[in-house]
Amino acid sequence: MKRMAMIFRAKANKTLDKYEDPREMLDYSYQKQLELLQKVRRGVADVATSRKRLELQLRQLEQQAAKHEDQGRKALSLGREDLAREALTRRSGIQQQIGDLQLQYQQLQSEEEKLTLASQRLQARVDAFRIRKETIKATYTASEAQANIGGAIAGISEEMSDVGLAMQRAEDKTAQMQARAGAIDELLASGALDDPTGMTKDDITAELERLSSGSDVELELMRMKQELGQAPTPAPQALGQGRPQALGQGQPAAPGTQTPQQADPEYHPRFEKQGE
Repeated sequence: MKRMAMIFRAKANKTLDKYEDPREMLDYSYQKQLELLQKVRRGVADVATSRKRLELQLRQLEQQAAKHEDQGRKALSLGREDLAREALTRRSGIQQQIGDLQLQYQQLQSEEEKLTLASQRLQARVDAFRIRKETIKATYTASEAQANIGGAIAGISEEMSDVGLAMQRAEDKTAQMQARAGAIDELLASGALDDPTGMTKDDITAELERLSSGSDVELELMRMKQELGQAPTPAPQALGQGRPQALGQGQPAAPGTQTPQQADPEYHPRFEKQGE
């Protein structure tokens, strides 16, 4: 049971520590100190009120004592010694009350001074705590913001972790689709896969069409030069790779022989290509 109670207290302490905000605790402590200061001030006000009430009672008793003293003098002046004695007796009782009230008044005055001093000290302590509280709250807020920014930059915060995971998944899917598209293009180009639309050609067909297109361009260029009376230039060697060159296509004729163009004025290089 002791172990279970200790584990429970440890778990509860950890949970409370997780949800505890130092700024809220500081504000709560400051509020409690303000309440305590308010109680002290109320106590000072109550003591001052009691002291003021005693002061009023003392004034009334002093007035009564002075009145009885005047009555005693007046009675003596009129020859009424008995009345004067009665007035002085009453004055003596009032003087005793005045003495007791003056003692209580001094005690209340001393208590008021102590409470006033305690109130001033507590006020100074509350003011210092308030300044310290605001400083700690500002430092904590700045540190929290800096930690959040650092975590976001490093990608270790919860929000940025989710964003980083989503970005990583997007990059992985993009790379996978690029690899799939490249593999399909290579298979279509090599002829391993057939294109039902007939738009894709394998690499051999594409190379043959490129060579044939280049040969057609060179032959057409030679024909245009002959029409303009310019000497034909040899065809590039790259165009003749992979097949034998016919006479008059890229090779000069032997001395004393005639090219097909010289032997037949109506000869056209395209006829020779069709004959091949």
